Parts: sequence; C-alpha cells; structure tokens
Amino acid sequence: MSAGIPLTDDDRWPWLRSVGLTLAAAATTGLVVACSALRRAYREAILAEAPTTRFVMLDVPVAVLEERMLRRAGHFMPASLLASQLATLEPLAADEPGITVEPPCSAAEVAQLLRVQRLQAELP
Repeated sequence: MSAGIPLTDDDRWPWLRSVGLTLAAAATTGLVVACSALRRAYREAILAEAPTTRFVMLDVPVAVLEERMLRRAGHFMPASLLASQLATLEPLAADEPGITVEPPCSAAEVAQLLRVQRLQAELP
C-alpha cells in the first residue's frame, strides 16, 4: 500500500486471521482493533477466529475521509488508494454483529453507543 498499490485478497487473508486470533486471545479482557474489514467475507474471516467480535462501521463522508487522509503525515496508505478502498467496501449488513455510526461522533460517543448496545444484548 505504501507504494500506492491496493492489497489483494491473498494479501489480506493472513492478516485478517491474525486480527481474529488476536481478538480471540483477548476475549475475556476485551480489545479494540481498528482495521479495514471492508467486505463481509473479511468480517466473516475475523468472526471465524473470534465469534464474539462486534464491528463498528464509521460511515464518514468521502470528502471528510479525503481531508483526514491528506492531513496525516507519514502514514503507510496514501490518499490515492481511498477510491479503491471505497470500491471494495460492503456496508455492515443488518444481520452482522455490530453497528454503523455516522459522524459527527466522538470516540467517547462511540464507546457509549457500544456500552448501550452491549447492555441491550444482555437483557432477557
């Protein structure tokens, strides 16, 4: 990606398995991992290793994404790859474990939404 070349699925599968294994190892303590599990198949690969995983999709306007990417310095992924990432994106489906959050939403607000969702899931 640092060379401006999008990843292929073959590039992603080992990494997605590693993400799933890392989440599974932290199942009792909890862990937040930020990653671009863009397609349902990618999320399913993570769930295969860590079935209690819950996804949070940030639904950010393209213009905001572009602006943020252009402001960051020294990041491995250039802004020129944004279009390929968005072309790969499959939004979180209603039957997938997680929520979609639209901005403006701070990290604290996202955390609160997740706490509420977890509590609701625990209700009989």
